Amino acid sequence: MTAFSYSVFAQGGAVMGLLVLLGLAALVIFVERALLLHRAQIRSTEFLNGIKNLLQKDRLMEALTLCEETPGPVAKLVKSGLRHASDNEQAMRFAVQEAALAELPVLERRISALAAIAQIAPLFGLLGTLLGMIKTFWLFNQGGNYATPTVLAGGMWEALLTAAAGLVVAIPAHLGRHFLAGRVRALVQDMEWAGNELMRFLLRDFQKNNGDKK
Repeated sequence: MTAFSYSVFAQGGAVMGLLVLLGLAALVIFVERALLLHRAQIRSTEFLNGIKNLLQKDRLMEALTLCEETPGPVAKLVKSGLRHASDNEQAMRFAVQEAALAELPVLERRISALAAIAQIAPLFGLLGTLLGMIKTFWLFNQGGNYATPTVLAGGMWEALLTAAAGLVVAIPAHLGRHFLAGRVRALVQDMEWAGNELMRFLLRDFQKNNGDKK
């Protein structure tokens, strides 16, 4: 940054520093969540087809190993269902739902913090605006008839800069929160589809084939 940039930044006052910290926190949260959700996203159809092929060949342990090696909540949900592959429908459904409930908080973690930053950043900007206006009127009152535009400009700078900075932090934070929420919804849909498809396969084909062999 140039000296001009630093001087403009400094005129934002203490509130500007708080807004910078909020912006950095929002960036860290977004990057960490985006990377985690990206790693959690897999090709669910291909993965489940691989699991079905292994089960059709009576290779349950290999199917469980594949779930262990595959990242993301879909694989963990499928693994939970496979551990109850020989149980009745109620026990299997309970295991799958329990696995899904355990994964949801992991996916949604810290997204609410990003939403909170998006909500409070404009409030900090408004606070800085009010403080800047108070400073302006105080200087005007102190200067009396001799108050100059240069003296009064400091408070106006603080008011305008903090208002702008609050929006600069809030707008990307809002967009980031919506983006992450959309990724979570997509993962939840994959989990629901995979859980239902797995249960249908286990109850209709896997248990039937094992029963016929017995």
